[in-house]
Order: sequence, then structure tokens, then C-alpha cells
Amino acid sequence: MSELNKRVVSSFFLLLIIFFSFLNFKMLSFFLFVLSFMVLVELNNIFKKIYKNKIFFQLIGNLLSVLYISYFSVTIFIFLSEKFVDDKSTIIFLLIICISTDIGGYLFGKLIGGKKLTTISPNKTYSGACGSFILALIAGYLYHQIQNSLSLTNFNIFIFIILISFMSQIGDLLISFLKRKAKIKHTGTILPGHGGVLDRIDGMLLAIPIGLLLINVYS
Repeated sequence: MSELNKRVVSSFFLLLIIFFSFLNFKMLSFFLFVLSFMVLVELNNIFKKIYKNKIFFQLIGNLLSVLYISYFSVTIFIFLSEKFVDDKSTIIFLLIICISTDIGGYLFGKLIGGKKLTTISPNKTYSGACGSFILALIAGYLYHQIQNSLSLTNFNIFIFIILISFMSQIGDLLISFLKRKAKIKHTGTILPGHGGVLDRIDGMLLAIPIGLLLINVYS
């Protein structure tokens, strides 16, 4: 099976899991717990590779990981705990922006290529970064117009999408930096064609909570 086919199959099953997790609040809570645990395991393995015989620094890395993942999962949990049916479309909106950012970067980077964006992640290019913004704007705006359930009265929707896409790319680069320090390509092997769970949601961990906080402030 080719790398592209592996990505398609893995993405299909990931979307199925996400779809079922949004059926009710209990399922989503369980999904967030499992997801957080898996990401923490992968981050622990990364810090073990970076700080091989330095237990203290491993513990500091694990503590920061717990805080980072808690910031992600607890923010979503609190946001959805009162009005799950009404507010889950907002999470889907943010997911679409993050996923489109990832896909846009991959497609434009592969098709156009060009100058490297940073030494942190050699595969990141300026064309890929532009593609991330373009696809995120298209997909995010279309969903926003179709769903029409998100009200940002004091925040332009295009600026909002660009900001979330930018934060998703920063989150991606943060994990890419850790992988580079650990001298690994993927955070795990659980997802064929993708690597680990963290490889797929690295941008979401930073972007989604920030998006929810902005929505709470400006809605």
C-alpha cells in the first residue's frame, strides 16, 4: 500500500472515530480522555529520547506535557459541558480549519515546493504555509456560511480563520521541533501513513483552545 493510500485509509477511520465521539457528551469525554492519554505517552517517549539519562528533565518535560494537554482537553470539556448539542458545531468548525491547514500545507508544499520555511521542519515551505491559509479560509468560510451558528460580533471571520490557521501551524512546528531534538520522524506508529496520534493533532492542541477562548470573548 502506497504512502498516500495509507493516509487516506487512516484519515477515513479517524473521521469515523471523531464522528461517533460527537454523538453525545459522554462519548466525547471518553474520547478526549483516551486521546489525551495516548498523546501523553507519545510525548513521554519523545522526552525520553531527548533526555536519555536525565530523569529530572524528563519529569519536567512530562509535567509541561500534562499542562499542555490539560489546557486542550479541559478547555473543550468546559466549553461543551453546558450546551453540547448547540456548541459542538463550533468545535467542528475549528477542526475543519485545523485539518484544512494541514492538508493545504501538504498539498501546496508537494505540488509547488520552493524555499524552506524553517530549519525546524525541513518539509515546511513558504508555498505550503500559504496553501494552509488558503485552504483553511475556503473550507472554514464555507462551513461558517452553511452552518451559520457561530457569531463573532466583534471579530472578522476571515481574520479569525487566519489566526486559528496560524496557531495550528505554530503548534505543528512546536512538535516538529521536539521530534527534531529527539531525532525521530514520527511520534508513533499507531496510524499507518501518519505516524502517531500527536503527528495528526499537533496543531489542534494549540489552536482549538485559543479559538474557543476567542469565541467566548467576542461572541
